[in-house]
Amino acid sequence: MSRWQFWIDRGGTFTDVVARRPDGTIVTHKLLSENPERYRDAAIAGIRELLGVAAHAPIPGQEIEAVKMGTTVATNALLERKGERTVLFITRGFRDALRIAYQNRPRLFDRHIVLPEMLYSKVVEVDERVAARGEVVLPLDAERTKADLQTAFAEGYRSIAIVFMHGYRFTEHEERVARLAEDAGFTQISVSHRVSPLMKLVGRGDTTVVDAYLSPILGRYVRQVAGELEGVRLFFMQSNGGLADARRFQGKDAILSGPAGGIVGAARTAQAAGFERIIGFDMGGTSTDVSHYAGAFEREFETRVAGVRMRAPMMSIHTVAAGGGSILHFDGARYRVGPDSAGANPGPACYRRGGPLTVTDANLMLGKIQPAFFPAVFGPNGDQPLDAEVVTQRFGELTRAIGDGRSAEEVAEGYVQIAVGNMANAIKHISVQRGHDVTRYTLNCFGGAAGQHACLVADALGMTRVFIHPHAGVLSAYGMGLADQTVMRERAVEAKLDDSCVLEDLADELAIAARDELVRQGASPERIRVERRAHLKYDGTDTALIVALGRRQRMVAEFEAAYRKQFSFLMPNRALVAEAVSVEASAPGDAGAAASARAARAARADLHGGRLARGAALSARSAGRRPRGRRARHHRRGECHDGGGAAVAGDRDWARSPGS
Repeated sequence: MSRWQFWIDRGGTFTDVVARRPDGTIVTHKLLSENPERYRDAAIAGIRELLGVAAHAPIPGQEIEAVKMGTTVATNALLERKGERTVLFITRGFRDALRIAYQNRPRLFDRHIVLPEMLYSKVVEVDERVAARGEVVLPLDAERTKADLQTAFAEGYRSIAIVFMHGYRFTEHEERVARLAEDAGFTQISVSHRVSPLMKLVGRGDTTVVDAYLSPILGRYVRQVAGELEGVRLFFMQSNGGLADARRFQGKDAILSGPAGGIVGAARTAQAAGFERIIGFDMGGTSTDVSHYAGAFEREFETRVAGVRMRAPMMSIHTVAAGGGSILHFDGARYRVGPDSAGANPGPACYRRGGPLTVTDANLMLGKIQPAFFPAVFGPNGDQPLDAEVVTQRFGELTRAIGDGRSAEEVAEGYVQIAVGNMANAIKHISVQRGHDVTRYTLNCFGGAAGQHACLVADALGMTRVFIHPHAGVLSAYGMGLADQTVMRERAVEAKLDDSCVLEDLADELAIAARDELVRQGASPERIRVERRAHLKYDGTDTALIVALGRRQRMVAEFEAAYRKQFSFLMPNRALVAEAVSVEASAPGDAGAAASARAARAARADLHGGRLARGAALSARSAGRRPRGRRARHHRRGECHDGGGAAVAGDRDWARSPGS
């Protein structure tokens, strides 16, 4: 360990930086994600400050071994519809297929349906058609397509999505048009059989458009960071929970870049401390992400984000708009928290930028946040503490406006209870509603605001154990250092699962491709492990469950057990269909392993010794028997520590984490 490593999570409000020094020790740092008066990019600014490099001096790349990042750049571009102008080339007759989609009505009784804005700006129909079994129904008109490409290029389009009927399996037409687009000068060419080689035109097409829409934005940010870090190995966290080399980081894999690092960090730290089943509770400044982990990462292969369908492997995360920056509202009759957020700019009222009252301000009003222990990163020079006076003043004004006889503290407590209810309902969505007994799980709290609400949320759910890691306040960044390099490959099958269905050959082919990709990214071949999976469903249904690829009888048994657990019944007279095969090749990362082991030993010692200390499990018995003494005091008032510098009321030895 002769050089630095940096693990960074760029969130909506704060950018967290965890660094491993050359001597192996860990240091943490926090910056506002947006502070244009002080720096252009928070991640680079954090690296400079920890290295002691001046603002405009070059970063000494020879002193850095690797930088591993999660970023919200692609997510924000999707939410705000600020991606690259994209043209869609699709089979003639299907120009409106992605707009029509499946005609879902998620809000059945809404009379006014607002359709999400499409990501592509223009559609061009291509004269071509291949049938489901590969027969060429209409040959590709290459000359006309070439002219259409040149016209689109002349109109200023540089990003193209190519989606043809049955192109996931019969790729010749898509490949020919991709070559023509490259000759025409397009800089971003997303082809459906490379981006999402699965059945269903709509899901495959939407994913390809997302990739074309976001990859240029992401590429510019990656080049900007890489330009500041010459000679440094740069990795980015993917939505599936694995790291990818910066040069192979794609838009479709970047939507959950930051939250995925949090799940990895929560799972690895909890396992090291002896907890196998956890509910991940990541409360940041803008939102709260909750997740379920019981020995394996849960992923979804078909999701909807910001009104856009995607068929790409992503961590299974449920997000609610309840964070430290969620704005407090009173509409004349009721209290309301969020969904809008103050973000990093202007941020909560206490951030000294003229922001509105938020959940963070409510906790400050109640004394659960102590400015003396919170990072002093505010004000014009970034060196002032939180402003408690303005919070007291603003809550006084709000209390007088409400005028129901409550004190300012009671009003603040009411808003906190509403936020806690929102977060508890989010956890029920990913646990109770899916058949998991949440009371048997450990609540693993992390993120800058989770410690302030940990015991309150546990009480609301009947959970009896809360785990807080020493680096809980920056665990999403810490998870970047604990994550593996990962490459995932998948291919559609759509064949009945019988003796004639041979999935192993397809899986072996995908495994070789995934291993080769990892080797190209610098992974050692002897450290690569591959997991093969089958996506099975009942014939005539569209809900596939994932099982380990193996003998048919074992796959059937595993599928039936999972299906019964999720849906409470089986269809014994229905045949099983193999929808797809997928493989995951991963190269374990050793960065931070020593630090994680030290923290785990400390956590186990604290747990077995029964002490309330950093990294310990907090026993919060909510069902009928309240803990007594010191534990009861912390439990009753919801007073925990977030492990990352934001301290709360309680004993001084309980709130002594180094400022980060």
